[in-house]
Amino acid sequence: MARGKFITLEGIEGVGKTTNLAFIKTLLQQHKLQVVATREPGGTLLAEKIRHLLLDPDTELLSESAELLLIFAARAQHLKQVIEPALAQGLWVVCDRFTDATYAYQGGGRNMKASTIEWLEQWVQGNLRPDLTLLLDAPVEIGMARAKMRRGDLDLDRFEQEQRHFFEHVRRAYLLQLELHPERITLIKANQPLAEVQHAIVAAMRPLLR
Repeated sequence: MARGKFITLEGIEGVGKTTNLAFIKTLLQQHKLQVVATREPGGTLLAEKIRHLLLDPDTELLSESAELLLIFAARAQHLKQVIEPALAQGLWVVCDRFTDATYAYQGGGRNMKASTIEWLEQWVQGNLRPDLTLLLDAPVEIGMARAKMRRGDLDLDRFEQEQRHFFEHVRRAYLLQLELHPERITLIKANQPLAEVQHAIVAAMRPLLR
């Protein structure tokens, strides 16, 4: 049995990852492929509990190291329970965020050393990397405005409550990942109309679907 493909969606808040994950799942199903749609942090019962700790604005103040380790703890469980078994069975996995988000949020946003993230990435993931990463990119002010429109100021999670300069650092870190891994990451301009965004997604996925 052929191993499944692993596709990840990345980007700052408000760029449309949830909407486009559903679009990609439908697209793959139209190609008669079995799909697992999931997210990070999360994807298993335990990892979702860790997600709640990470996103809850009322959680006690987390140190940068604790935040990073919690994210990789959730990822280790997610990989073992969901992602690796699905890929081994020939299913395609589409994930809302993966390790590029760690380089962006904890590396760029929290100013943690890339070498620390790289060590944890190798330890937890081994050689597993996405087959394709779609980086949905938009100016920070657009993403923040969309996030607030969707959730409202009172419902923003611990990350969404960060200030604009935090997300500027996150966005720059994402774009650095694009420079470092152009063979894997495709930039999708998310400030276009949705139909154009999804046209670009289909074009980026075409080589995998052949």
